[in-house]
Amino acid sequence: MEHLPVEVIGNILSRLKAARDVVIASATCKKWREAWRNHLHTLSFNSNDWSVYHDLTTSRLEILITQTIFQTTALQCLSIFMDDVDEFSAAPVIAWLMYTRDTLRQLHYNVRTTPNVNIIEKCSRQKLEVLALAHNSVTGVEPSYQKFPCLKSLSLSYVSISALDLSLLLTACPKLQILALINPDIAMSDAQATMELNSPSLKNIYVEAVSLDKFVLEADSIENLHLKDCTLELFELIGKGSLSVLKIDDVSVLHLDIGDNTENLQIVDVSSFTIMWPKFYNMISKSSNLKRLRLWGVVFDDEDEGSSSLENVVVLELGWTIISELFSDWVAGLLERCPNLKKLVIYGVVSEAKSHEECQVLASFTSSIVRLMRKYLHVEVQFEYE
Repeated sequence: MEHLPVEVIGNILSRLKAARDVVIASATCKKWREAWRNHLHTLSFNSNDWSVYHDLTTSRLEILITQTIFQTTALQCLSIFMDDVDEFSAAPVIAWLMYTRDTLRQLHYNVRTTPNVNIIEKCSRQKLEVLALAHNSVTGVEPSYQKFPCLKSLSLSYVSISALDLSLLLTACPKLQILALINPDIAMSDAQATMELNSPSLKNIYVEAVSLDKFVLEADSIENLHLKDCTLELFELIGKGSLSVLKIDDVSVLHLDIGDNTENLQIVDVSSFTIMWPKFYNMISKSSNLKRLRLWGVVFDDEDEGSSSLENVVVLELGWTIISELFSDWVAGLLERCPNLKKLVIYGVVSEAKSHEECQVLASFTSSIVRLMRKYLHVEVQFEYE
């Protein structure tokens, strides 16, 4: 160990991440302390990593974090997660950010402060590539001044921000590729809850727990769109047909419009989605490159489903919370529309305390699927019951 270059020791310490472990390891010898000071690039303070964090007063914890950070000179990734600790004072938090801002590439920040610290202002105009904020407020975004020229990934969880500031923030991130919005508190400027976002570089967006009247996303390079636990009257995606993965999980939307973005779809994954099934089916039937289709708990109406086929689908995954004859008929109908199918996966939920009637329904369903698959001997069938 004594022959290891100090840079290698710095990499070893960085892999430990947790501040407590890094401090203990760096006490090994003078060489390791030098690596700690000059070559440590990853450091994490997480209230779940060490129970002692909960026993310290807020002021003592602030001092501990300050002393630890100020002994380093080359931090590139800093994570401060104090979700269940009392609010910190703004002064030490600003000190941490200002001390590390020249070298920092990733900041994962979940600290409640009094008063609120404007993270966007403190971290802009630097080389930050990843920014994850939680339980903070973002106000007064000024894209002409608060620029993030290198930012590729932005995550906002339980963050209070106006629709306008969010739009301006994306404008300030010309290289942004990944965006996650998780249960944001979005303030609106008018009575209608409308949000319009535009990012020509965005490739991957994850939206969870958002309720809006209108959500318009303009992203020419979008490849992956995932909506979860959202309530929307209108969702519109404007792009140039680059979308390849569409995931919708526990979403209620009256009007879903992804325009011409079906052309390059390869994976469609839909769970607990109340929709007009014929309209959605006709939309995905235009996806000439669709390879994998997963539908779970989809509620559809009694309208005609149409007759167009899904010729390129090779893996079909179908699930329903309650197994019934309706599900059997639906499986049969979809199989007819997938002439090149190679694998079928059937998902279902079975209660532990099964009644005699439930057992009969499950047996009947299984028998009907077995009979059905005799027509499709080239298709591999797999059952997954929870």
